[in-house]
Amino acid sequence: MNQKQKYLILVGDGMADFPIPSLNGKTPVESASTPNMDKIAATGRIGLLSTIPDGFLPGSDIGNMSLLGYDPRRYFCGRAPIEAASMGIAIGPDDVVFRCNLVTIDNGVMKDYSAGHISTEAAHAVINALQKSLGIDGELKFHPGVSYRHLLTVKKIGAKLKCTPPHDITGQKIDTYLPHGDDAGDNDYILSLMNRAKSVINDMKKSGTNNINHAATDIWLWGQGPAVTLPTLKERYGITGSVISAVDLVRGLGKLAGLKVRIIDGATGYLGTNYAGKVAAAIDAFNSGEDFVYLHVEAPDETSHEGSLEKKIQAIEEFDKHVVGEMLKYQSQTPALRIAVSPDHITALSTKTHDASPVPFCMCGDGIKADVAKRYCESEAQSITPTPIEGPEFFDALVKST
Repeated sequence: MNQKQKYLILVGDGMADFPIPSLNGKTPVESASTPNMDKIAATGRIGLLSTIPDGFLPGSDIGNMSLLGYDPRRYFCGRAPIEAASMGIAIGPDDVVFRCNLVTIDNGVMKDYSAGHISTEAAHAVINALQKSLGIDGELKFHPGVSYRHLLTVKKIGAKLKCTPPHDITGQKIDTYLPHGDDAGDNDYILSLMNRAKSVINDMKKSGTNNINHAATDIWLWGQGPAVTLPTLKERYGITGSVISAVDLVRGLGKLAGLKVRIIDGATGYLGTNYAGKVAAAIDAFNSGEDFVYLHVEAPDETSHEGSLEKKIQAIEEFDKHVVGEMLKYQSQTPALRIAVSPDHITALSTKTHDASPVPFCMCGDGIKADVAKRYCESEAQSITPTPIEGPEFFDALVKST
């Protein structure tokens, strides 16, 4: 009896990059030891994928939406409301949701977009203090998330402001990147709120509240938008499945796509995350009858934002060994499983931020026609398929190939 077809997308967030002189012109992916991704490329399909349409900022929101087969030009309306879906936050018709980072700003410079990867315990103490001091019932509410990533909902304010992700301006003066727009009232309100939050955090640290040490000095508001809805993957393709990630953004996209959100203890979004737990959850999803799993690993992106070549290569190699390799072992026992691997976007070490250029993808499994490739990397993808495909075509190729 033939097995039912199953589909897996493994996302190494931000692992694609540009050639680096210290690597003799190789990229981190090309320099890293990646035998398992190489195997997929050599036995299946490889090519370039444009996850960021023209005119969109190269964020993980756009990139992961593309990888899930949704065209951002049709469906995207902000990053924060996607994360709100993951956190179970009800968004009213007049609400605007902002991403609220806890950051470190020193002498007007964005020193750290993550406040030193602040612990969730310390972060919750800060967010709770902000809510107590600044929250306005029914009008303004801070929502605690994980580590430095939190949300803020406000009424009818700031939807059209131009806001910059803090990880795009590490080491730069913040003056020209503060939220701004044509509505002076919105500008004044949001900037005043950020300044008041700074005072609350400063007073909290001076008083030694909770005796929790952390590097947060400010909040940074960005990624705002109204509530969002998506047609589910079951409605579009007749498939069910799960999303596995440490990141609320990716969980939110999965939830909006109708996927089950699987929470993994010890999943940190950084090096040494609970890879085994993520793999076990993916296998459990398939063994329990689900058709599709979207498994996301954040570490390559985080280490790229830090500008650490050594850590980025480590993150890529951990992803290849502990995630891709283990899922290839499962595929050997489950011939009906198709596996695709891709970054959601480039995160360049040279700039410590995202780039909209195409990324390399590979996929293998029953029904996937093989290309003539030696390994998985940017240059190999370029040589095999120089014209990039887009997200919907990538997803169709995985679930519809015969």
